[in-house]
Amino acid sequence: MTLVVLGTFDSKGEEHLFLKERIEGRGFQAITVNVGTKNPPFFVPNFDLHNDLKAVWEAAPIGRDGAINSMIKMARDLILELFRQGRLSGIISAGGGTGTHICSSVMKALPMGIPKVIVSTVASRDMSSIVGTKDITMMHSVVDLLGINSISGAVLDRAAGAVCAMAQSRWKPAADRKKIALTMFGFITEGAENVRTALEALGYEVIAFHANGTGGMSMEELAREGFFDGILDLATHEFADELKGGYCRGIGPARLKPAPGMEIPRLVVPGGLDCAVLEFTRDNIPEQYRNRRIFFYDFRSAIRLSADETEAIASIMAERLNIEPSRVQVLIPLKGWSEADMEGGTLHEPALTAAFVKALQAMLNPDVKITEVNSHINEPSFAEAAALIMDAMVGSSGRREHRP
Repeated sequence: MTLVVLGTFDSKGEEHLFLKERIEGRGFQAITVNVGTKNPPFFVPNFDLHNDLKAVWEAAPIGRDGAINSMIKMARDLILELFRQGRLSGIISAGGGTGTHICSSVMKALPMGIPKVIVSTVASRDMSSIVGTKDITMMHSVVDLLGINSISGAVLDRAAGAVCAMAQSRWKPAADRKKIALTMFGFITEGAENVRTALEALGYEVIAFHANGTGGMSMEELAREGFFDGILDLATHEFADELKGGYCRGIGPARLKPAPGMEIPRLVVPGGLDCAVLEFTRDNIPEQYRNRRIFFYDFRSAIRLSADETEAIASIMAERLNIEPSRVQVLIPLKGWSEADMEGGTLHEPALTAAFVKALQAMLNPDVKITEVNSHINEPSFAEAAALIMDAMVGSSGRREHRP
């Protein structure tokens, strides 16, 4: 079993040599890859990409940012080739801001399930752009990385132990079932639980994603990697927050688009599209929202979307769903789309719900079937309807035939 030690060996060579030795001391093989852009490495690695970068730089000066981008591309190509050759069971790195950026960018090229560990001096900061949608484990170095001492050595040794243990993981689910991706968020938690129960009763495995911007994109990425047999997009709320700069913003252009070359059926529900969730309380309501219906909770509050905002979201969604209409259906719960959007609820405005459905119908390809259910999204009756439609779209029977 081989682990890759990836890093800037010009500035953090002593630390990466230590990682190599601690990994090998546990009985694993280590392949060292230098991605330092400034100077020759502290020790002789298995792969020294600094030499390759020098050749690029000598051909045409590319500046500091250009050097880093070139290094990331070269390292990605190398790491993917090692993975294809079966020579990579996990990967680990240690570094500061630049090293963390370079190595995380390289690690993102690897599929989910390959252990990815970074010991970083900046791990206590906002890591959303560093981790992104990948299963990267960030470990705070606590002290700065300037050689090996009693504290940094202990941290790095534990990191080496962690990646070795992760590479040895052999767990597999007891049953081989068809997999349904399910998006959810706080306002429709009860509905998501009901859907999960209904799908599991039909024999499916349900894999949930928190529709918080990153969650929706993670689901789309795993769909492109072939993890799912179907998608039940219960929480499309991210589109509302993307429009208003809300708490669950951050979706990219791939959200709600079909995975290229893959026939994955998708059932779309306007879960949470009644509102956008913003970070303010009843004590500091922004002026532009003082005349809106507002649902207050914790440090966030949900504003009811306007008619124009509702139509704008319908337009964006229709454009993406029309790309592959034969694999898409839409399911509308007529009695409300969140816990705040129900009869007597703060955000309940049936006229706006109807306006969304009308706009969506007008813009969708006629081949996209729209079904309306006289239920609230959090009611068991809606979950049953959603599960049955999803089952029919996938092709029935959540259990796969036995495979040796």
